[in-house]
Amino acid sequence: MSTVAQNLINALSLGSLYALIALGVALLFSIMGLINFAHGELIMIGGYALLWFAGLPFPVTAVLVVAVVIGCALAMERVAFRSVRGATGETLLMTSFALSLFVQGGALLFEGADPKSADVLGSLGASVEVAGVSVGKLDIAIIGVTAALLLGLAWFLRATSLGVQMRAAAEDFRMARALGVRANLVVAAAFGMSGAFAAIAAIFLVASTGALTPAMGLKPVLVGFVAIVLGGLGRLWAAALGAYVLALLSVMLQAYLPDGVAPYRDALVYFGIVVILMFRPHGIAGRPGAVRV
Repeated sequence: MSTVAQNLINALSLGSLYALIALGVALLFSIMGLINFAHGELIMIGGYALLWFAGLPFPVTAVLVVAVVIGCALAMERVAFRSVRGATGETLLMTSFALSLFVQGGALLFEGADPKSADVLGSLGASVEVAGVSVGKLDIAIIGVTAALLLGLAWFLRATSLGVQMRAAAEDFRMARALGVRANLVVAAAFGMSGAFAAIAAIFLVASTGALTPAMGLKPVLVGFVAIVLGGLGRLWAAALGAYVLALLSVMLQAYLPDGVAPYRDALVYFGIVVILMFRPHGIAGRPGAVRV
């Protein structure tokens, strides 16, 4: 029983990290129909920013990292995406790919290709015993911060004027503009919030792995994309649900697969996702009239 509980805690922690990434991607898709693959580069910038501010107290470092990544996200929106906002999905996708490669190239130029290491939140490396289950302090932090952010996001979208405008834009962007919603403000806010999620995900990702490379954002953004497809495109809470289901599949297969099959875990995870989408082509919680995979 303790083994099952341990695996569930691991899945909850991994799912919380996936949810941070998925929500950053889903925020932009819900409003602009944009799958921003350059979101991975925001995570990468956040990782390197941890090195730039490493000598400062961690709370100060965290605030500066979030500020830097939000600034980069807003710059992406203003320079790269605002001029193509009304373009086709293919154009938006190619723009995000081009921007991703450009930022990666800049990281290679200024930071080099060699992996770097960072010691972040080392004080959370220990574990605590809870009802016979060993729970890492870092896992507790990831779960707690993600839960707080999810609740905060839900409150913001329902209780603030800007949040209501963002929800209206997510339902029908053109109609929302016709009714007086300030498009530039709403899109900029979505990019800024996406950047904040990317920064926090970067902090926890680096704290978990300790490794930094210019390509470190590629796998996370792919995981985020898979999570929102699995949960259902166009719904933020569905993206979080997809993230937790994806993490649960990964952890449980890793724990219970025979040793000879364990190396094929990722292939089996994605096979399971394909099976789910065969029966739920709009995602687990997707709407029948929404985007179909």
